[in-house]
Amino acid sequence: MSRTDDIINVAGHRLSTGAIEEVLSDNKDVAECAVVGIADKLKGQLPIGLVVLKTGISKKHEDVSKECIQMVRDKIGPVAAFKTTLVIKRLPKTRSGKILRGTIRKIADKASYTAPATIDDPKILDEIKSSLKLAGII
Repeated sequence: MSRTDDIINVAGHRLSTGAIEEVLSDNKDVAECAVVGIADKLKGQLPIGLVVLKTGISKKHEDVSKECIQMVRDKIGPVAAFKTTLVIKRLPKTRSGKILRGTIRKIADKASYTAPATIDDPKILDEIKSSLKLAGII
């Protein structure tokens, strides 16, 4: 079943965030991931990846990020304009386990949002916001 936010428009190219997520999940250090398209004045949207590392991984976050970016470039191509991967502790999810990609995108785009009533732990949204600020995205 396809998600409604699965296709993003990067400089006139339609890209699947699901396909990018598939590449990221192929990284042996990544436990789970999410890709969202954030607003960009020049290209329309840019994909950013959020990855959670497997337990016991002690690699530097920068190294994992570089590996992920290179994997996307190799498998999807430079047209994806994939340049940002953030290593985070956990992804915001509903109680049933669905990742709140729409809410992540709203946070990154500085749009107003409300935490869904079904969110597992609302504190995760603050963690995401902090990670995006540290990365200079917001």
